[in-house]
Amino acid sequence: MLVLSRKQNEKIRIGKDIVITIVNLSDNSVKIGIEAPNSVKILRDELYESVKQQVSEAQKHTAEVDSDMLKKLKERFKK
Repeated sequence: MLVLSRKQNEKIRIGKDIVITIVNLSDNSVKIGIEAPNSVKILRDELYESVKQQVSEAQKHTAEVDSDMLKKLKERFKK
């Protein structure tokens, strides 16, 4: 991990297309502005983790449903 010190209104550049600006500093928080192409998805980590967990749960549910459907189909074709 790269750790940088920046003051208010200073910037960090990532590649040629992404610029992070320190917008405001206070005792417990830093507000940053991010300029990036629309193709770059930017999410807070807690939101990303929440979405990831929901997708995982949906996939498990889908697998359970698929398993139940397969069992029913097998029963049907045994006859």
